[in-house]
Amino acid sequence: MSRVIYHSVPPQTVVQRFARTWAPSATLWGAGAGVAALYLLSVTPLVKREFLSKVPVLGGYFQDKTPASDKPF
Repeated sequence: MSRVIYHSVPPQTVVQRFARTWAPSATLWGAGAGVAALYLLSVTPLVKREFLSKVPVLGGYFQDKTPASDKPF
């Protein structure tokens, strides 16, 4: 007859195993959600002015170069 022997597992091992398993997936999903949010919100003036125009490489593309006389508000 076989005996069942339970080995105790330290709690930090469980947490490390969980983090090591899910961290890459969570990172990719988070980055994808951030890029999607910026893409969807890139048409709003607040996001263009406060965030996208301050990105070092792409900032010039998102700067508003419309003269003040052509802006309705």
